[in-house]
Amino acid sequence: MNKNEIENIFRECGALLTGHFLLSSGRHSDAYLEKFRIFERPRLHSKLIAELLERFDGINVDTVVGPALGGVIMASEAARQLNCRAVFLEKENNILTLRRGFILHPGEKTLILDDIMTTGGSVKEAIDIAQKAGTRIMGVGLLADRAGGSVDLGLPYKSLMKVDLPTWSASSCPLCRKNIELVKPGSRLQ
Repeated sequence: MNKNEIENIFRECGALLTGHFLLSSGRHSDAYLEKFRIFERPRLHSKLIAELLERFDGINVDTVVGPALGGVIMASEAARQLNCRAVFLEKENNILTLRRGFILHPGEKTLILDDIMTTGGSVKEAIDIAQKAGTRIMGVGLLADRAGGSVDLGLPYKSLMKVDLPTWSASSCPLCRKNIELVKPGSRLQ
């Protein structure tokens, strides 16, 4: 699947929105990638996960790790395709952690998947958890990299789509200055 085909899936699903958005990072933007428009279409989602896994060239992992919420859906589908285990990370007291009896084992080969990366906060937290558990991180994969490749995760990563969408702090947001209504999309903000 080439870049245009991937972008067309995002557009056709209505996953690329325009307006004035408060991102989970706390930054503001005039564009938002709503991954749940993709997740509500399992055949397309499965196809995108297969494409992402192909970019890891026959990766062999024991466990796929995904931060809640989008990463949970991605990890489950990737683990199904790879015939391995999936675990997810959740926020507890605003800190990403393993819950519900999930354990990562020393030496276990892990793949970390997340949906949309803007600042890399959730992915970095997931990497830290996997490293502290002593796993061997075989890769990090994303549906979309909003930062256009500018985030340093300390590990190489692959994404299906790299986009450089503008973001601003609340104090420097031109849309706030124009009094354009701010929308809080996504599960972590509602």
